[in-house]
Amino acid sequence: MRVRLVGIVILRLNTFMAWQKVAVRVPATTANLGPGFDSLGVALRLHNTVTLRPGVQTHLPPMFSATAKTFFSAAKTKPFPFSVEITGDVPISRGLGSSVTVRLGILAGLNQLAECPLTPEQVLALVVEMEGHPDNAVPAFYGGFAACAASKFLNVPVSPQLKFIALIPDFMMETSSARKVLPKQVSLADAVSNLQHSSVITAAFCAKQYDALAGLFTDRLHQPYRAKLIPGFKEVLAVAEKNGALGSFLSGSGSTLMAITLKNAEAIRAAMLRVARKHLPSPEAHILTADNNGLQIKAS
Repeated sequence: MRVRLVGIVILRLNTFMAWQKVAVRVPATTANLGPGFDSLGVALRLHNTVTLRPGVQTHLPPMFSATAKTFFSAAKTKPFPFSVEITGDVPISRGLGSSVTVRLGILAGLNQLAECPLTPEQVLALVVEMEGHPDNAVPAFYGGFAACAASKFLNVPVSPQLKFIALIPDFMMETSSARKVLPKQVSLADAVSNLQHSSVITAAFCAKQYDALAGLFTDRLHQPYRAKLIPGFKEVLAVAEKNGALGSFLSGSGSTLMAITLKNAEAIRAAMLRVARKHLPSPEAHILTADNNGLQIKAS
């Protein structure tokens, strides 16, 4: 599934640019991991590359131009003309962090073109602010597994032995729409259950005790309400675990369904795809590993 977006912003500056081109590679992410709502995420070896070139002017999509305006305001830098092209394999609005790849790629690319008026930490803070939650932005930036609070985070690398099987439906799911179905209040028992499970998930990733992840991806805060938005939701997750997955969950706000395993990855992928095809017209299923490198910038 290839993605290609092209746009160019209308901004003006006669300043000399040190670089002719900046290419920013950003990994996809899977967030929440079931119970870790808005707090847990993993970067995946599936990428978009955002390429910026200074000096050309035309129209940009709203997200692109809003990101550029955020950068120039935060950096206190006079706007300059640039073009942006996005290519890669991260599907749009499928719960794999596509918006983070765009925002982070543009912010990091502009920062490089402007000779880095912002620190890396400031660039990340802008992405988190624009996204509204850190669980995609932090792992996309640093790579690996990330556990995030509002102002602090912890990230650790993930072994390539741990496989992520992504079942990607052929329809988009906007985060704003997926959040509308969530309740405004939850019970104490549901909140405690999610806290307990997400705490042990974090400990297991940090200790690299991946076997301990089995049975921990149960969620009671968001997945029960979002399940109705995705045909075959329960059946696909169930067959993944029946075939040996450590667990399965909704990736981000969807529509991708994710399974994690240390064994039988191909059998799990095939089973998920077989069941999904009973409910969805043309799903895809891919076996991925974690990306431990995060954001990569190449200037020339």
